[in-house]
Amino acid sequence: MNKRWNVLLCLALLSGSVTAQQVKQVDICIYGGSSAGIIAGYTAKKLNKTVLVLEPGKRVGGLTTGGLGFTDIGNKYAITGLSRDFYRRVGKHYGKFEQWIFEPSVALATFQQYIRESSLDILYDKPLESLKKANGQVTEIKAGDVIVRAKMFIDCSYEGDLMAKAGISYTVGREANALYKEDFNGVQMHQKHQFPDGIDPYKTPGKPESGLLWGISSEVMAPQGSGDKKVQAYNFRICLTNQPSNMIPITQPAGYDASRYELLLRVIEKTNPKNLNAFLKFDLMPNHKTDINNNGAFSTDMIGMNYDYPEADHATRAKITKEHELYNKGLLYFIGHDPRMPEKLRKDMLNWGYPKDEYQEFGNWSPQMYVREARRMIGAYVMTQANCQGKEVVKDGVGMAAYTMDSHNCQRIVHNGMVKNEGDVQMGGFGPYPIAYRSIIPKAEDCKNVLVPVCLSASHIAYGSIRMEPVFMVLGQSAATAASLAIDNKQSVQDVDISKLQALLTQRPLATGATAEILVDNDDDAQVVRTGNWKRETKGAYGPSVHQAAAGEKASIRFTPEVLKTGNYKIYTYVPKQSGLSSKTNITLAANGKTTPVSYTAASVRVEGQTSGEWVELGTVKLTKGAKGYVEITNEGADGIVVADAVLFIPVP
Repeated sequence: MNKRWNVLLCLALLSGSVTAQQVKQVDICIYGGSSAGIIAGYTAKKLNKTVLVLEPGKRVGGLTTGGLGFTDIGNKYAITGLSRDFYRRVGKHYGKFEQWIFEPSVALATFQQYIRESSLDILYDKPLESLKKANGQVTEIKAGDVIVRAKMFIDCSYEGDLMAKAGISYTVGREANALYKEDFNGVQMHQKHQFPDGIDPYKTPGKPESGLLWGISSEVMAPQGSGDKKVQAYNFRICLTNQPSNMIPITQPAGYDASRYELLLRVIEKTNPKNLNAFLKFDLMPNHKTDINNNGAFSTDMIGMNYDYPEADHATRAKITKEHELYNKGLLYFIGHDPRMPEKLRKDMLNWGYPKDEYQEFGNWSPQMYVREARRMIGAYVMTQANCQGKEVVKDGVGMAAYTMDSHNCQRIVHNGMVKNEGDVQMGGFGPYPIAYRSIIPKAEDCKNVLVPVCLSASHIAYGSIRMEPVFMVLGQSAATAASLAIDNKQSVQDVDISKLQALLTQRPLATGATAEILVDNDDDAQVVRTGNWKRETKGAYGPSVHQAAAGEKASIRFTPEVLKTGNYKIYTYVPKQSGLSSKTNITLAANGKTTPVSYTAASVRVEGQTSGEWVELGTVKLTKGAKGYVEITNEGADGIVVADAVLFIPVP
């Protein structure tokens, strides 16, 4: 505790206003040590602000360290700044340029690097209890035995507790389509993650009087597109291992009830699945581990059991979280041990167990439930489906999103005499789009010194596209940068100069004075010259598009970076996953009057995870400020399709 805090504590005790509590005063207080919270804290520290992070639990990193290692990306072009740096650091651990698939412990160690490098103060086990406000600003918050007074507050929790206690407008659930002129909000029944026709919902098939099976609601489905307060399902992203030396067997959890999984047996009887992937989305992580997600009609999502969670107190949330944990553990046990399960599936399940080297202080199970959506702010601007699809493009963008508009199911009901899931939406087909600064700040009449980068202002279905961990990190950095500008200029978050904020994010992408990398995309017409016949494609691209040229008549694309600082730069080109790629692609690097031929082979490009392609290293050259070095991709000597997408120039320290 520094001297200032000691003095404040002594004064408080002498005055009798506070008893046995710490009083801490900082520039910026961050509530929630999620991925966004740690990046926000690191950013603010690098911008020379005093910072305190209050984490209501015992572990930082949120879902990124809590099992979600098979990263939801959408389009790498949208991932910038420290968020991109995080995946580069993870890549370094695995001996790669960047890595989007990782173990929970590696993600935690990476966040701990940021904490150490910035000397970031974090207090654990500090759930928010109360808050004081004056003149439209939060003045202090109380969390456990600590009172924090700050100039700016950033709510980086998944639940939006600070936002709610500050009296900032918010909503829970799904808006009606009519509210924002959307198509995919509100009640929706689609075929993805859906029961096949003919699955009986009753305990005794054909007999409604026997009652509904566990997990099925008796509610009647509301009209398509109507709004409600139902919340898309939560689960855990499950880390298992099949390495015997590191494996703890899956045993029967407390309160186990096999009847909860009766519907799975009925689905299996109907569909005759060949492997576990039919109802468990097994994504493999390094070192023989998994990130298991929900898949199919009946899986790890505990549909309809989380409606009270967003606005519940801490004890109730802990109870709901435990119920989800026991449901998920019970499902794994049921699959491996219930004699009614097909023998092959049981044997396959028994090959897996909990990893000894993950979540050791939490009984080898993640402490972070996948809270896909809780409260959502109704802020200065509401992001909607129109933003996702590019029909409305904001000018105050402080980050991008690119993922499919994604909602998991919200309820399980009886429809036409059969059990059906309702609420799943997966609508994509659009490129990266900007997220408004106004969507991470409240309306001025609600509060003037709080930013909300996680429970941001978006409709249910737009939030389904934005709510990805890399995007939360991007917005966490943007929020901390804005808070720092507001402090420096003694202004409210609503009065921050957007152009200055955007410039600072561009000029200092790592929140330090390090030279920024240079990206030249094939859509940057001022820096790209095309000759010959190139076809523009949008599917699988880095950014808006990729250019393709077939073998034959000569075609080339020249990428010319704008070099602001002389130095050595490592060069990469992005190669999307495409069918029919040329077995070899020839490229020329030019710098300081010298040209160097390089190439890569299609066989050397390995694309892993939820990404369209990979960066391929071309070499290192010295680039001079103001000089016109370039990278030229050609179809000369090609025997298939040549792609020209983006070229990256990374300064070498």
